[in-house]
Order: sequence, then structure tokens, then C-alpha cells
Amino acid sequence: MPKKIIALLLLLAPVVAFALYKPARVLAPELFADIRCIDDQICIEEPSRLDEARALYDASLHFVADTVGPFQRSPRVIFCSSKDCQNAFGFDKAAATTVAKSGIVVGPRGWMPHYLRHEMIHHRQAEELGILAAFTKPEWLVEGMAYALSNDPRATLADRWEEARQRFLEWYEVLGRDRLWSTLIRYRRYWQHPHTLSRG
Repeated sequence: MPKKIIALLLLLAPVVAFALYKPARVLAPELFADIRCIDDQICIEEPSRLDEARALYDASLHFVADTVGPFQRSPRVIFCSSKDCQNAFGFDKAAATTVAKSGIVVGPRGWMPHYLRHEMIHHRQAEELGILAAFTKPEWLVEGMAYALSNDPRATLADRWEEARQRFLEWYEVLGRDRLWSTLIRYRRYWQHPHTLSRG
């Protein structure tokens, strides 16, 4: 294959990725939605809500850092006020969604502390355990941690998520905060067996 064609394909690859895989758009949100990025951390659809978004961001960031350790890099959060904005990134149902370490999209109903804290915990998981691990870890750990440690105010979640939350809490109460990440990193192959993790 001629070098010019290879070079052209390499140049077009990011454009194709953005077009076909909407979550990748968090890397350049202003190109795909009526979004304004205020800085590296906050992008917003409705600038009149910036003070609200910044207060929510700062409070959530500090809460999560205090709960599961400081961020290696503060996450970018895209605050959408409309479904069209949220849909531009490929998310039409979730209140908020995390795309590994690339960014967090907050939808119209996601402007609540526990939703953003939940997603920031997923960001911390990706930082500590790797992007691939964030997609392959067992549900009791990934979602259980996010629901439990975000201080989600709902007394009872849907069965699937409530089971994950309770399973994580049982393990976490034995382990303790100080050993959270070191134990998970050390015992990655035992994620499917939480009783083994507690021996770390």
C-alpha cells in the first residue's frame, strides 16, 4: 500500500472514530455539540448554569478525593442540559456516564452530587487499575464501589445494583480504606472472589 494512502488513513482514523464511536467525542466535545469548554475540567451546554456546574464539580471532586484518594488528573466533565447534547455523546438513558479517563458526560437529570461522585469514582478506578480493567472488573467491585462510596442517598437500588453495593460494602468493611487500592492492584486475578481479596 502506498505511503500516501497509509498516511491519509492515519489522519482520517480519529475522524472516523469520532463519527462511529460517539463516546470518543468527549475528547473534543465542542466539535460535536453546542458545548463550551470553560477550562480543562468543565465543558457546559448552558453557560448560565456555570456557577451551579462548578459548585457541583468542586464538591464532588473533594468528596471523592477524600473517600478514595486524590486524583492523578482532575476529570473533564461535560454538563449537558438537554437530551440532544447527551445523545451527541451516545448516552441516552444514564443520568451520567464515564468514558474511562477521557471524560464524564452529565445528562439533564444527572446534576446531582451522588451521580457525579459515582462517575468520578469510576474515573479513579480507571486511574488506579487501568482503562482495560475498568471494563473487565466484576460488577460487585466496579458498580458496587461507585454506589457505596458515592454516598448514594437511595435506600434501595434496583436488585442488580443493590446486590453489588451490599457485596462491596461487606468486603470493604473488612478491608478498610487504607488498603483499598493496594489490595485491588495486588489481587487483580482474584476479583471474582471477594473473600480472597479480604486476605490482602
